[in-house]
Amino acid sequence: MESIWRVVAAIPAGRVSTYGEVARLAGLPRGARQVGRALGKAPASLKLPWYRVIGAGGRIALPKDSAGYRTQIRKLRAEGINVDNGRVRLPEFQWAPDLDELIWGPP
Repeated sequence: MESIWRVVAAIPAGRVSTYGEVARLAGLPRGARQVGRALGKAPASLKLPWYRVIGAGGRIALPKDSAGYRTQIRKLRAEGINVDNGRVRLPEFQWAPDLDELIWGPP
């Protein structure tokens, strides 16, 4: 779980990553579901930017009628990320860290 939390903590403001990509960067290929579980178990004290993690294809994975869905959209938009009909344009907003950023953190 801690490797997942480290990756999520490194996603910079104004960028998103998918559950699958977070899993891959955490060394857990095919572990997208583990990412969701790890985020659900993360202590609030970590203050992880959970809302920057989205589903494959750029869609928000939470149920549309949930408070979490609305919160995620609000937080993403506050960071300048366009959300249209529950989707984020990945080519525009997806985080693509380089090796230095993964090792040392964001600049």
